[in-house]
This record gives sequence, C-alpha cells and structure tokens, in this order.
Amino acid sequence: MSYDTLIHWIAQFGYAALFFALWLGIVGMPIPDEVVVMTGGAVSKVGLLHYFPAFIITYLGVISGLSLGYILGRFFGSPVLDKLRHKKNLGKHIQTSEHLLNKYGNIALSFSYFFPVVRHIVPYLVGINKMSFRRYILYSYTAGLVWTSVFFVVGQFAGGHVETIGTMIYHYGIYVGLALIIGIVIFMILKSRKRSKA
Repeated sequence: MSYDTLIHWIAQFGYAALFFALWLGIVGMPIPDEVVVMTGGAVSKVGLLHYFPAFIITYLGVISGLSLGYILGRFFGSPVLDKLRHKKNLGKHIQTSEHLLNKYGNIALSFSYFFPVVRHIVPYLVGINKMSFRRYILYSYTAGLVWTSVFFVVGQFAGGHVETIGTMIYHYGIYVGLALIIGIVIFMILKSRKRSKA
C-alpha cells in the first residue's frame, strides 16, 4: 500500500482507514507507523477529518496493534519468535529488543515506541515473559499516548511533506523527530511573540 492509497482510503473510509492501517502495522504494513500517525494529523489540519476523533482513533489504532503483539506473545510464545529470529531483517531487531528488556526491564516498553520495528517486538517479548496485562497497559498505553501525540502534531505542521518526513524519521530514528519538534516549538514561540508585539 502506498501513501497515496492511504490518503484515498482515508477519503473513502474516514477514521476506520487510520485505525486499521495502524492495527495491521504488526504484520508489516509497507507504510511506517510514523507516516500513518502524521497523516492523521495532516488530514485533520485540512479538515478531511475532525481533529479530536482523528487523534483518538489514531491512538486506539496504535495501542491495538501493539496489544495484539502482546497477546500473540502471551499465547503463542517462543516457537514463533524462534522462527522469526532466523529471518535476516528481523534477527537484529529481536536482539535489540531483548537487550533493551534485559538492561532496562519493563521501562523498555515506554521508550521502545521510538524505535521502528522494535516497538512491535518488545510487546511480543513481554507477552512471552507473562507480564500482567494491567502492567503492560500502564507502561505501553502511557508511552503510546505520548508517541501518538508527538507525531500527530508533527503531521499537522508537515502538511504535504508527511511522507518524506515520516520516512526519514522511520529510517533515522528519534533524532529527526526531536529536531522537528524543537523546530516547531521555536516557530510557535516566535509566532506568539510576533502576535504580542502587534
């Protein structure tokens, strides 16, 4: 599915397109989650969707997709993970996820959101380790709210550059995202000062 197809689906199916694009992210949708969330922000900015419902549905899509990973890990466990470990593209991400969990414990759930692919593997691993769903919700859903908020707002400022910026963030990590957020904050401060002087 291309970015243009996503926009077409949103125009045709509305909020449901955002939800399912994120919910199915766990099975490897070709569009990065960052791009989908930013698209939610962009289309709400131009009035294609209403801001608040678009944000809520986007957030629900994010946490639903990652909760599915937790459930699969809890009930299907290690055999699936062992098969995935032999796949060239996934092996290093599984290793990174295990390292984060070993080093930082449950808190790794919170910042794993900011690492592409790893964000889908960590919930699976904590499911295998039988973390209680209540504890999973505490760490994962809170971090998911922050992550969704960040990229949804960035999408509102990105406009027609959502695909380019979102893909850069996906490939080059949180550093690009942080640079964008800092840029937006500076822009808003300067705009606020300009208004106060007028």
